[in-house]
Amino acid sequence: MPLCSPSLSLCGIIISIWGVIQLVLMGFFYKMHSLALAEDLPGLEGNVSTPDLVRAAANMGYEQNAFNCWIAACLYIITLLVSGHQFYLNSRNSISM
Repeated sequence: MPLCSPSLSLCGIIISIWGVIQLVLMGFFYKMHSLALAEDLPGLEGNVSTPDLVRAAANMGYEQNAFNCWIAACLYIITLLVSGHQFYLNSRNSISM
């Protein structure tokens, strides 16, 4: 039983594919400690006194953000599967009518 229209399921597929690509790439660049993403690191706003503490906080922030990106990419994969299933059900129903 389809829960959404064919156009909505196709839109979900396209957005999910883009989300997976973007978040996997961002997770990879966070894992590689890309300097361009340093502004988004958590934990550097507080009073960090020594360079060693700054480096440790940055490393922990990079790892945490990479992990978060990969979790979000997995959620987009689930959305892709649900949208693909709905698209399949809608296309099967339109052929049988």
